Amino acid sequence: MNDESLENIARKLADAVPGGLRAMREDLEQNFRGVLRTSLNKLDLVTREEFDVQEAVLARTREKLEALEARVAEMESRD
Repeated sequence: MNDESLENIARKLADAVPGGLRAMREDLEQNFRGVLRTSLNKLDLVTREEFDVQEAVLARTREKLEALEARVAEMESRD
């Protein structure tokens, strides 16, 4: 999740604060932002780029495995 997304969420949370607490809006927004960042950092997440790289590695590995399985099946059929 990028900083812009966190900013939007924190702003929406601050906007939802009742009218009587509007004076504290900026402090609340900063607190929301901090809580969101801390909570997200605790999660075991990977970036989209890391995910895409691993997906490509898995696809190549799967192709190699299928090729090897085909070769083994061919060799076994010769016997």
